[in-house]
Amino acid sequence: MATPKITPQKLADDSLKRLKALADPVRAQGAQRYFKEKEKALFLGISTPDMRELDHELFQKIKAEWGVAEATEFCRIMLANPYHEVKGLGILTFERYRKNFPRSAFATIKGWLLADRCNSWALVDVLCPTSVGALLEKYPDLVKEIKGWTESPNRWVRRASIVSFIKLAKKSQHLDAIYDIVRSHFADPDDLIQKASGWLLREAGKTDLVRLEKFLRQHGPAIPRTTLRYAIERFPEAKRKALLLSTKKP
Repeated sequence: MATPKITPQKLADDSLKRLKALADPVRAQGAQRYFKEKEKALFLGISTPDMRELDHELFQKIKAEWGVAEATEFCRIMLANPYHEVKGLGILTFERYRKNFPRSAFATIKGWLLADRCNSWALVDVLCPTSVGALLEKYPDLVKEIKGWTESPNRWVRRASIVSFIKLAKKSQHLDAIYDIVRSHFADPDDLIQKASGWLLREAGKTDLVRLEKFLRQHGPAIPRTTLRYAIERFPEAKRKALLLSTKKP
């Protein structure tokens, strides 16, 4: 394959200029206050519609000549930048190539997470449901491997072990693994893990509320209340109150 006319580094350089031109300091301050992580990403203050429009525009320039290798290198470069929107644009471009991801992309993504390249829940939640989710669907044997992520000391890897299944849960795929993974996080005190666990349970319950209710009643007192409240959001109000009451610790 010929060398692309637009290299990953050139697109990264051009993208950074475009992003800085769209920056809004007031919006950036608001975003900074919204995220509570200790190691906060920096923000340029760019709206989601502007991000999506720029992503589309850039993709039109590269889609005819780029493949997974170029998209991966572009994402690697962008994730090394401290700004949230720069990282996000790298992820958006990367995930466009998910149908052609090799199995090795799984280790690449884990490496980015371990290196704290995705240093907010929002970045993890953009990268993992789409990109890791696609890998889990394409290579089902990776489900066993991602279960090991639940024991990582890195909070982003642990959150990834949960949110990577969000889109699969909506399709009733890997439900046994989903419930096993959530159960393994019951003792995790990190609220970002507890909220993600509840989110995943809620999505799993959309296709089988009976199974979700049975799981919640079976494990009730062991489930963090934050997780439980997220998980029961789609139940009728009376059922939510009953579940909160019946699963309280004695």
